[in-house]
Amino acid sequence: MNSELLTILEYIEQERGISRELLIKALEAAILSASRKSIHPASNLQVKIDPHTGNIQAWAQLEVVEENPNYDQLLLARARERFPDVRVGDVVDWEVTPSNFGRIAAQTAKQAIMQQLRQAEKATVQEEFADRVGHIINGTVRRFENGNTIIDFQRAEGLMSSRDKMHGEQYMPGDRINALLQRVDISGSGPSLIVSRTCPEFVTRLFELEVTEIRDGVVKIMGIAREAGSRTKIAVQSQDPRVDPVGACVGIRGTRVRNITNELNGERIDIVPYDEDICKYAMNALLPAHVQSVEVREDRHELVVHVTEEQSKLAFGKKAQNVRLCSRLIGWNISILTEGGIEEKINRAALQLAEALKISTGTADKLVRNGFVTIDGVRAAGAEALLEIEGIDRGEVEEALARLEN
Repeated sequence: MNSELLTILEYIEQERGISRELLIKALEAAILSASRKSIHPASNLQVKIDPHTGNIQAWAQLEVVEENPNYDQLLLARARERFPDVRVGDVVDWEVTPSNFGRIAAQTAKQAIMQQLRQAEKATVQEEFADRVGHIINGTVRRFENGNTIIDFQRAEGLMSSRDKMHGEQYMPGDRINALLQRVDISGSGPSLIVSRTCPEFVTRLFELEVTEIRDGVVKIMGIAREAGSRTKIAVQSQDPRVDPVGACVGIRGTRVRNITNELNGERIDIVPYDEDICKYAMNALLPAHVQSVEVREDRHELVVHVTEEQSKLAFGKKAQNVRLCSRLIGWNISILTEGGIEEKINRAALQLAEALKISTGTADKLVRNGFVTIDGVRAAGAEALLEIEGIDRGEVEEALARLEN
């Protein structure tokens, strides 16, 4: 065991960069913890490993007494067999290595070495990837566990959960993949790198990599709203009046934004010019719909957008996605009104929805004004989208969805 232990210590010291002194201290503590009961009943025990020979010994600190010793004491006569000058009351280091200690210590040492290796590897991962959190990293798909994708990033493994994987994406072991590093978690035994392809920051970083003007600070990203795999709205502003921010992001013949769209498997990207004027900003964000006017209601933090009947479908978008993303992007609630008695239609639709879902007319009105007009639309939207509506009654919505499921 001694020569084997020394060989292992030398290998770890050279290949993994862990000092022998640190390893020996960890091994001594581990062996003592695992073997205390089998060594000696004394309260003050130590295990010592000779760094040159690998020899493992156990020692107890015992008080010298003249008669009737307890577990922490040693008879004077016996103590003088090793220490001729010892006196009553002295404390001596007394070797208490058991006869079968080698086998126990060897097994414990191997376990402690493996634990130290894992801890050292985790610490290395933390050190190497800590400054890359929030950035895109590239790896290779290795395997799948419980719906999660395990990715090899060379020095560490990463985990991408099912909610962090874009809908419709399929991977095979060996596929190369880009993902945003969200955090480094070295506390568990599994993969240390937690990555995502669905977070809005992933799109932000793709623009920074693709668009030189953003990387250089000439064009600034002012906001982003995303429904991963479907559509993203991103607002940009130029710090140089000579540079068109939207044109810079689109690129010549759309090459830049097309490269990003290809990375996102066809996800639609709307690039919106930012404006300090909230009304103009809302008009830009609602494109491709053409807005007639925008009314600001400061007390309700709401924008009432007036559009023609023809433009209302574009303003809302499919399943109200356009208006929903616009609201997230600019940070205001948005109500869309069209010509031709729209308020009457909204009120009628709200009454019908309230009756069908067994909810209050106030909650139904908020649903209708955000594009959720029918039972099928509410069911398809799901809790996450509905609960994002400003001022919505969470309890009513959750109860209504539960009834729809039953």
